[in-house]
Amino acid sequence: MKCRCAIAFIVLAFMLAAPTDAQHTKPKNTTDKILEIKNKKVCLRQDLTRGGAIYYISKSDTCRNIVNIYDEGRYIQQSYYAGYSLDRRAEGQAEVWCPWTWNPIQVGDNVYNRAKILDHWQKGNETYVKCIPMQWDMTNVPAEAVMEQWTSLDGCVVKVRNRLTCHRTDRLYGEGMTLAQEIPAVWLISALKNLYAYFGDKPFENEPFKQVEVRQLIMNNPDHFWGIYVNVPENWMAFTDDSGWGIAVYTPSACGFMAGRYESFLQGDEHHVASSYIAPVRFEALMKNSVMEYDYYLVIGSLEKMRKEIYKIHRSLEKASR
Repeated sequence: MKCRCAIAFIVLAFMLAAPTDAQHTKPKNTTDKILEIKNKKVCLRQDLTRGGAIYYISKSDTCRNIVNIYDEGRYIQQSYYAGYSLDRRAEGQAEVWCPWTWNPIQVGDNVYNRAKILDHWQKGNETYVKCIPMQWDMTNVPAEAVMEQWTSLDGCVVKVRNRLTCHRTDRLYGEGMTLAQEIPAVWLISALKNLYAYFGDKPFENEPFKQVEVRQLIMNNPDHFWGIYVNVPENWMAFTDDSGWGIAVYTPSACGFMAGRYESFLQGDEHHVASSYIAPVRFEALMKNSVMEYDYYLVIGSLEKMRKEIYKIHRSLEKASR
């Protein structure tokens, strides 16, 4: 299983190469439609002009956004893969993303055409969004799928439930290929540069976690892809700044993680190319009519606080499953 997992991770790592500066001609940020949930600890915002993806997280008393939104491939968003990688340049596929699988993503495509919102609501500190995603590699091609996201905030913990419903009619990509799915893709500002996780054999017993050497992605360099972690038994990884404050991504159904940094020698805010990346991963074959659903949690705070909250969630899930 370890060998199979590692191979699948490496395949996906090739697919996740960051965009080049040459192709980056970003329009003005026209985020004038948002959902905001906020309490005394955390402020979170979702962009209704970009599929309702999470584009902003900060302490409630500051304005430092820790989510990287350099382009439509960043944010904290849903992203899935199915079928064979194809050359579709004759149909408008971007040269840099060729060949590519069927890849619906929540925010928009590689040339800034954005997902269409079908429905949304907010009830207190809970939100719901439903959208038609875009195929990342293509130019203005909506994916034959629907994405839904339920988001709630409780103290320093964000709970998200994501659902993808496929209704593909194409005969292009094929079916039945098990691929590594990002659940979800999480892009963060470059100041969150210190990576932590637990790798021992006694999960959820308060054994010491450790800092991980962070891998740097370098375009078209096979020796510099994301770090690949096939044994993360507590199902979380966290990036922090130098003060030890940051964000943990906890996905109970993840079987591994990818994580790393892009342009790690640079520093910048949410609009900067430099960024940190975490993706819990699950292996799944998406069929033309598949429905894929999962929960994940974002926990904001110190490392000790984040792990304490993750343990509480874990105990709650264990109790509910009995």
